[in-house]
Amino acid sequence: MRTANIARKTAETDIALTLCLEGKGDSDIQTGCGFLDHMLTLFAKHGRFDLTVRCVGDTHVDYHHTVEDVGICLGKAFAQALGDKKGIIRYGSMILPMDESVMLSAVDISGRGGFYPILDIPSPKVGDFDTELCAEFWIAFARDAGLTLHLQQLAGSNSHHIIEGAFKSIARSMRTAVSIDTAFADDIMSTKGVL
Repeated sequence: MRTANIARKTAETDIALTLCLEGKGDSDIQTGCGFLDHMLTLFAKHGRFDLTVRCVGDTHVDYHHTVEDVGICLGKAFAQALGDKKGIIRYGSMILPMDESVMLSAVDISGRGGFYPILDIPSPKVGDFDTELCAEFWIAFARDAGLTLHLQQLAGSNSHHIIEGAFKSIARSMRTAVSIDTAFADDIMSTKGVL
């Protein structure tokens, strides 16, 4: 089983996170930000990852540090759980409809972190969640996981649906990319020999 345990404490957040790549989609998320809890719960479910997150953050300021730092920890957890990346498929993509929205994500577990979005989220907030934090989360995640992440909004007018569709689409892309190709379980999917 490929698992990770991440603990990160700063002056702004105190986070404990566990991840199992060969999970059932079970989750227990408590970040202090209800919308982020919802997004991480469905990320775990649709990726079939088991995920627990505990975060105590400076939410009296806003949700920025909590969202970014949880993204950092989730990225670090994927990097830790993947280890030397032997046998992984490496690439994954998904076009996912979420009501009127359609989100495309594509992942390359390349060892090079980068997030490349084409997003037009119409509302500045969903509830008390600043929608610009969606990008901050995925920037942190991609950088610390060491993966290339493309996200394109192909359709959508409802901000909640756009962001939820993004989390679901990326979860499915990640599920494919981290899967083991059993025919090549001892191989690294790179001509360099490393990822």
